[in-house]
Amino acid sequence: MADFPSQARVVIVGGGVIGCSVAYHLTKLGWKNVVLLERKQLTSGTTWHAAGLIGQLRATYNMTKLAIYSTDLYNELEAETGIATGYKRNGSLSLAITSERMEEFSRGAVMAKNCGIEADILSCDEVQARYPLLNISDSVGGLFLPSDGQADPTNIALALAKGARQNGAEIYEDVKVVGVTQAKGYATGVETNKGTIAADYVVNCAGMWGREIGRMANVNIPLHASEHFYIVTEPIPELQPNLPVLRVPDEATYYKEDAGKLLIGAFELKAKPWGMDGIPDDFCFDQLPEDIEHFSPILDAAVRRMPLLEKAGIQLFFNGPESFTPDDRYLLGEAPNLKNFYMACGFNSIGIQSAGGAGKALSEWMDAGEPPFDLWDVDIRRMQQFQANKTYLYHRSKETLGLLYADHFPYRQYASARGIRKSPIHDDLLKFGACFGETAGWERPNWFLPVKDIKDGKKAEYQYSWQRQNWFEYAAKEHLAIRTGVGFFDLTSFAKFRVEGRDAEAVLQRIMANDIAVDVGKIVYGQWLNESGCIEADLTVTRLSETSFVVVTAATSAVRDLSWIKRNIPDEAHCIVTDITSAEAVFSLMGPKSRSLLEAITPEELSNEKFPFGTAKEIEIGMGLARAHRISYVGELGWELYIPTDMAKHVFDTIIQNGSDKGLQLCGMHVLDSCRLEKAYRHFGHDITDEDHVLEAGLGFCVKLNKPIDKFGHFIGRDAVLAKKDRGLERRLLQFKLRDSMPLLYHNETIYRDGTLVGRITSGGFGHYLGASVGLGYVPCQRGETVEQLMNSDYEIDIAGTRVKAEVSIRPFYDPLNERVKL
Repeated sequence: MADFPSQARVVIVGGGVIGCSVAYHLTKLGWKNVVLLERKQLTSGTTWHAAGLIGQLRATYNMTKLAIYSTDLYNELEAETGIATGYKRNGSLSLAITSERMEEFSRGAVMAKNCGIEADILSCDEVQARYPLLNISDSVGGLFLPSDGQADPTNIALALAKGARQNGAEIYEDVKVVGVTQAKGYATGVETNKGTIAADYVVNCAGMWGREIGRMANVNIPLHASEHFYIVTEPIPELQPNLPVLRVPDEATYYKEDAGKLLIGAFELKAKPWGMDGIPDDFCFDQLPEDIEHFSPILDAAVRRMPLLEKAGIQLFFNGPESFTPDDRYLLGEAPNLKNFYMACGFNSIGIQSAGGAGKALSEWMDAGEPPFDLWDVDIRRMQQFQANKTYLYHRSKETLGLLYADHFPYRQYASARGIRKSPIHDDLLKFGACFGETAGWERPNWFLPVKDIKDGKKAEYQYSWQRQNWFEYAAKEHLAIRTGVGFFDLTSFAKFRVEGRDAEAVLQRIMANDIAVDVGKIVYGQWLNESGCIEADLTVTRLSETSFVVVTAATSAVRDLSWIKRNIPDEAHCIVTDITSAEAVFSLMGPKSRSLLEAITPEELSNEKFPFGTAKEIEIGMGLARAHRISYVGELGWELYIPTDMAKHVFDTIIQNGSDKGLQLCGMHVLDSCRLEKAYRHFGHDITDEDHVLEAGLGFCVKLNKPIDKFGHFIGRDAVLAKKDRGLERRLLQFKLRDSMPLLYHNETIYRDGTLVGRITSGGFGHYLGASVGLGYVPCQRGETVEQLMNSDYEIDIAGTRVKAEVSIRPFYDPLNERVKL
């Protein structure tokens, strides 16, 4: 400690496997003056008691790629550092007890192969052959990944730490961080019990202490510790060596053979949050009290599943804390409100299998100043400010631990910590039969139960399945109302920002690829690009006055987009941005009869001549006011109505009172999505991300390369767009429609072109007007290859192991000439 540093390029807070991985990868990139601080001893928080399961198949393509990197790294780490990691590729076997789980496995196997992972769907007999001790009498099959494995978590962390030291990192134990220094919007170092260290970067890898470290920097980091249980048996003579890691998710249980014993752990459906009053200051390699009563249902199921356990003794009953986030995905990236303050924490019991990839991705992000590829799944900017609320985290963490092994059904909604953000008409929609989902804390109607069904005693509740769910026919009715009549959406959850000041236009011209130097009342759809020409945001900008604009974006993108615009306002600019999301409700009237309904409640002329597409103006509705935007995300004539929150209930009542004779249909978010899919409208986070080039996404019509240069220069990403135009496209985003009307597309299904795997579906759903599932996906193309050549191929989509023939188009299957929005 005599040489304790006073300065560093980067200080990493936390000496678990994640912090050690970040230090390792930063030094691999050539970073010098890398300092890691651990409050007690390396691995003494949660790493030391991790089960050490190394799986690769995750929920999305990029997360799976990161997990694959982890396995490759761990395979080589012992040779590099001399520390035995205990890593072995003995495979993993997952057992399905239900047909729904088997469907999930089959779809996962398709994605695994798309990522280059060998994945085998097994019959019950084949499962038995790989794990003879199992009772498979009630099973329907399984999934085997031969390249998965297991390892010693502590030694993986220590090997990463040694590798970091070999490349110049300094690691200090028994150093407690008590503060984060900052100046002018940047993190500038840390205060510790040993002194202050000035640093260019600070990285929060503090695990279950991560929320508290964040609070020191005024950064919201939503995570909460929960108790995690497992047992270790006494030696079992009948146990075969090198059995694969076994998961029985329908029983919330996993099994790991190690040295003739079995480790049996669980992710039970109702978890026990821990540390509500803070984590003890002396916590170090600590265990939590046993709770046999809580764990006994898991043990009972395990004995039924593996009868020899009935006679096996228990050598260890373990209970230790793990940190969980509100959506079971870890937190990575730069804080939206503090530059150079990065984080990698909240790993939801998958820290060992994630550490290698997460450490590499974050290090490359820090080195380049932007993510190396699309990391939106785990980007801290997806989290809303309220989600760091302790009461919210306590209630949500009861659910999230169990969701790791629960059925990962499409459209599955969280059941806990609900009702936080509501539209002014939430209770009205509830009475009309709304079934609500939750996005960014907002309660949003996803579908409506018809009045006659309500009278028959039915409830607006999900019945989950991989097949057509119970709301499928209700959504079909809503969808067709949009296409043939008029439908109502509550879109209050839209994020809305006012951008104002005499430099507001110049700032937005710099940020947006489209031209926003337009007349007052014009709406501009477009993208915000990064320096690579890829898409950071997809939104609309409406000019309200010479010096004022309103930006409208998705609820999930609120923190991300607000941070992006604030970071790109030059210091010298006379421009401010204000989040006005809660100030306005948003109601949408869509469909060929929307004009007729709106004319009944406003004196404003709504003809194409007086109110053309892509314009906005203030109108009267009943006795209230609204700013009407003639724009559409469903591909029909329609208006979005932006209403002061205090007038929203009155405007809604006026619409309902006048809508009955027009056949008005209340519609949910599922139909907003199915309509936009028929129209091939892109969805940010699925079809377009910060690794997707705007031209390859088919959005070149929104890029104005020749717009006038404003005071802050060309728009961000312009050079990359020009370079791509010169170099040519490497892939194109296409629309697919299945020839068979029965299979359902969701996302990540594999695309085959003339029998060759070429890509995956980025988003999909059932097109009720088109009569089949539709989806979007990128397909590679050769330089000089024409659209006609690309179309003149046979395409198939692999759905759960069955290839289904598909039609393909570069233009929307629905209304390809874009006539209906201009009726």
